[in-house]
Amino acid sequence: MFNYTVLGAGRQGTAAAYDLARFGEAGRIVIADREQALAAEAAARVNRLSGREVAVAATVDARDRAALADLLHGTQATISALPFAFNLTATEAAIAAGSHIADLGGNTAVVQQQLALHPRAKLAGVSVLPDCGLMPGMGNLLALHALSLLANPREVYIYVGGLPLHPHPPLNYQLSFNMDGLINEYVGDAIYLRGGEIATVPALTEPEWVEFPAPLGRCEAFVTSGGTSTVPYHFAGRLRVYEEKTVRYPGHLSILQAWQALGLFDAEPQMIGGQLLSPRRVLADLLTPRISFPGAADVVVLRVRVRNDAGQEAQVDLLDQADAATGFSAMERTTGFPTALLATMQAQGLIAPGAQPLEVAVPVAEFVSRLGLRQFSEQSLG
Repeated sequence: MFNYTVLGAGRQGTAAAYDLARFGEAGRIVIADREQALAAEAAARVNRLSGREVAVAATVDARDRAALADLLHGTQATISALPFAFNLTATEAAIAAGSHIADLGGNTAVVQQQLALHPRAKLAGVSVLPDCGLMPGMGNLLALHALSLLANPREVYIYVGGLPLHPHPPLNYQLSFNMDGLINEYVGDAIYLRGGEIATVPALTEPEWVEFPAPLGRCEAFVTSGGTSTVPYHFAGRLRVYEEKTVRYPGHLSILQAWQALGLFDAEPQMIGGQLLSPRRVLADLLTPRISFPGAADVVVLRVRVRNDAGQEAQVDLLDQADAATGFSAMERTTGFPTALLATMQAQGLIAPGAQPLEVAVPVAEFVSRLGLRQFSEQSLG
């Protein structure tokens, strides 16, 4: 039996803890958050759903590296379900405590800082896996799986999105994870492979139409940042194309582009109406309650297409919907469950020590085999 700690008692953290209780050979799961009530609620929910008293609540300030390290002592594997800005501190604390760590990631610059800790992590016998959620995370691992299905693959195209089952105009979108992480995807550049070389492509560009099975139908897909993580660097010179786009209902992109043109994604404070305000912070605070629909059903779609020069193609599809039995949304399931799966593999010694990206560290066939146990609504993994 293993001891785990989940940092962050929000949506994805609670789902990850539940998966650990089911599949992670968990003897004890500490769910820690700065808000004691939130941690206690998450632990009680995991215990109720799993049918055993396996989860306990704790309070911790994620900015305090020493406090995090103290909390993580005696933990075989840790999951950081914190906003990406805290992941470097959490990683340093885990290494100091001798605990493996996997996180939801979402910001490649932070990931590069974590990977620079490889010598320290290896010396401590700790494995560090950044970017383990839906995308980046499971999407990139399923892309590696798809590459194994085709002889001499050359091009990889990934489409992924979380959408409301019953959309509310005009955005036709519902918030399913941290707002700061969402806006982060809409700014900066995506890292792609084009012509076998690293290319930067601005977010909110290159729209295309993609057809999915019901209930989604025809959707738009466009460039966002962070999804490919470090994978393009790994395959530079070996693959011609590696790219990922975010899926939304038709019309969503034009609204985002209008906000971008108005400067609403700018993070730096500006003098507005005699007050120094961050446009991004104002947008996030105004938007959050207007796109939050607690308990509303959602859908997550993930498609990977791989092509070779002979005109052959392999496709991997995953489509999941909210689970009424547990109350977990599709986004919680497809983000929290894969992260917990990887943390379980760390605890079991299947991931070598050191700070390494998924494409280097994870035995993909084993990951895909175990993924099937999570019973996502519809899967076609090749």
